[in-house]
Amino acid sequence: MTPETANATAWQRYGSHHLQRGTTTPEVDRIDWGWWNTGPGAEVLGDLAGKRVLDLGCGVARHAAHLVREYGVTIDAVDASPTQHRRARERYGDLPGLNLIQADAVEHLDTTDPYDVIYAMNTFPYIDPHRLLPAVARALAPGGRLHFTALHTDAAGHGPASEVAARPETLHLAGGGTLAVRMWVLTPTLWEDLLVEHGLRLDQVDTLDAPDAGNPVSYRLFHAHRPPRVTSRPRAALPPVAHAAIGVGAVLHTPRGVLLGRHRRGTWELPGGTVEPGESLTGTVVREVREETGLHARPADVRLLGTLLDDVQGVVRLTVAAEVTAWRGEPRDQPDEKLGDWRWWPLHRLPDGLFVCSAQVLTAWRSDLPVDHPPAHFTPYAVEPRRRP
Repeated sequence: MTPETANATAWQRYGSHHLQRGTTTPEVDRIDWGWWNTGPGAEVLGDLAGKRVLDLGCGVARHAAHLVREYGVTIDAVDASPTQHRRARERYGDLPGLNLIQADAVEHLDTTDPYDVIYAMNTFPYIDPHRLLPAVARALAPGGRLHFTALHTDAAGHGPASEVAARPETLHLAGGGTLAVRMWVLTPTLWEDLLVEHGLRLDQVDTLDAPDAGNPVSYRLFHAHRPPRVTSRPRAALPPVAHAAIGVGAVLHTPRGVLLGRHRRGTWELPGGTVEPGESLTGTVVREVREETGLHARPADVRLLGTLLDDVQGVVRLTVAAEVTAWRGEPRDQPDEKLGDWRWWPLHRLPDGLFVCSAQVLTAWRSDLPVDHPPAHFTPYAVEPRRRP
């Protein structure tokens, strides 16, 4: 059983326990990040007026209900546990402005419109951050804010781990009994590394210690944001080999977004690659798209946009930007290729860490995209007149 499966089972049993007991928890009169009615409150969320807000892992949704009532905002409150969702629905199902959703956190984040503010109260440590944080980054609008608490030291005095791995922890039930869970209890430095890896920027970390001197429990409250503009970074600073001096980058776009794959070194890239000896530019596009994604296009389906000439850290590159207008199949990771994890990224939430050449191709294709990259000289190709049928 995976850690997340064990946690899902535990939270289902947790909700069932309280439904059977008829547990009634009091309403909250403030956002209590530290569970002891101390420390910061709702002010850390900033001005919520007119914002799309998500409570991730809302439980019985008491805090979301408080924000709706106190500030008149509309909030989506998501929880994966059917029993916790049932408790929330029985209590707040008729509250205008509160949208209660029972769904896996990552699945919801991957299918929703972007949020301006996402907050989570001690729910992040129950989900694998390698699965959760990419989805959070995709679901945050440019400039959007993220606030979440995470366990730092547990009741036994065990501090955070310096590696990304789940460890056993215990949930205590009202009236007695315990449930075993698995949690990612990580150092703030490791949380920051993970946030940065997925294109988010850490602004501040607050320490939330238990007020009782004999209680070692401590949490950390993280404040982060998604930069308003997408950044790029080169994959390597080494000069290309002779035959790789010219390459192609291919834009494949659908209503779901633009197709990008993740390189082994972490950059997000368009399908593309170097021109082989004797190969046409359209032939290179067709071959690279097929080899990297498994999609099949024809040279007639390729529209060459123009040539990009740049000099990044002393490395001169010549890249031909292209658009593929039709293809067959669905993108799949291919054996022995350096790119994988192919996804359709909406244009309003492109990932940070784009490969420089891919970033340049994208802005050559659509100059209005909010992507920052080293400048390149773009020479567009003449548009061929349409042929009469």
